[in-house]
Order: sequence, then structure tokens, then C-alpha cells
Amino acid sequence: MLRNYKFRLYPNIKVEKILEEHIEINRCLYNRLLEEINKAREEGKKIMQKDTQTLIVKLKKEESKFQKVYSKVLQMTNYQLWCNVRNLSQLKKNGKKIGKLRYKKRGRWKILNYNQSGFSINTKSNYISLSKIG
Repeated sequence: MLRNYKFRLYPNIKVEKILEEHIEINRCLYNRLLEEINKAREEGKKIMQKDTQTLIVKLKKEESKFQKVYSKVLQMTNYQLWCNVRNLSQLKKNGKKIGKLRYKKRGRWKILNYNQSGFSINTKSNYISLSKIG
């Protein structure tokens, strides 16, 4: 049985700054991966989700800011990007006029998606703990 939970967080100021930083890092990752997809398509190369997934590993080694965020959250950002790509291509197949995916500006990305792990829920004290955040 699958369960889906959504939580509204009420963090203190310290945790709120960390959350905002992680959201910004995910926005940068989304834009970076979208840039790689666009660049590959302009060059006539075929790029797939697993290619951008391996790029995340390289980015984590090159740039320390990506190491601050839990790995599953970064993977879910990649997954979200590819869902957007698939949805656009499906619209195009259905005869709709479409443009390209847009880069996310500051304040336009508001998601941290912990899909399987990296969090714990304490029902007694009504707290949720997120990996690498607190």
C-alpha cells in the first residue's frame, strides 16, 4: 500500500535559512540539468534521464554546494525535470503548440521532495526531521 504525506513546516529561523538554501540549490540544479538537455539537443545528441543522473554525481564532486543537499532530493529534482520534458513531448504529439521548458527564476522553485528516505516522523512530539537540515 502506498502512502503519501504532505507536511506544512513551521521552522525556526535557523532551519528556515537552511531550507531556503537547499531550495535554491535544487533550483540551480534544475536549471543546470535543463541547460545540459538543451545543449545536447542543439548538438543533435540524444540525452536521457540516466545521463543527467550521472551528471549529478559529477556535480557533487565538483561543487561542494550540491553535497549539502540529501542525494534523494537531488534525484527527485532530476525526476521532476524529466517528467516536465515527457509532459511537453506528449502535448506536442497531441498536436498542441508548445515552447521550451523555462529556467526557474529565484522564488519559482519551492519544493524539496523526500520520496523514500532521509526523513523521520516523530508522532509523539509532532516533529519531522529532514536529513541534512534538522
